[in-house]
Amino acid sequence: MKNGHQEPHGSNVAKLELANRLFFRLYQCANMLHKTGSRAVEAEGLTTQQWAVLGALSREKAEGGMSISDLARYLMVSRQNLAGLLSRMERDGHISVETDTRDRRSRIVRMTKSGQRVWQVSAQPKIRAYYEQILADFSISDTTQRYTIC
Repeated sequence: MKNGHQEPHGSNVAKLELANRLFFRLYQCANMLHKTGSRAVEAEGLTTQQWAVLGALSREKAEGGMSISDLARYLMVSRQNLAGLLSRMERDGHISVETDTRDRRSRIVRMTKSGQRVWQVSAQPKIRAYYEQILADFSISDTTQRYTIC
């Protein structure tokens, strides 16, 4: 025991080392995807975070909009982190944020016509090309297997 904690032994040490390597590699991948993804949509004036918001709002399930809480939960970010992003997107005309008529305490985020045009006409072709480039060496089976890991 060291400082009141039991020290890992044998296979636990190897498992911790592998976990450290795996999580560091995931961190590197996330950074690389952010950087290369940003390049894919920067000509449209979008960031990867804005791409994620428009993508979430473009889903059939979100046709009537999404509450800020639901959007934050879906994107796995805090409401506080989303606030500034949504303000900028609203300023740029991509989304509207309105009070929910059913619950005056809640606000609903909707993609505007301008946001739909940017998403469908400008961003989507570039995003598809980006996905094709990134996944060029992956079979459907590889892609499915890697998706189920996360």
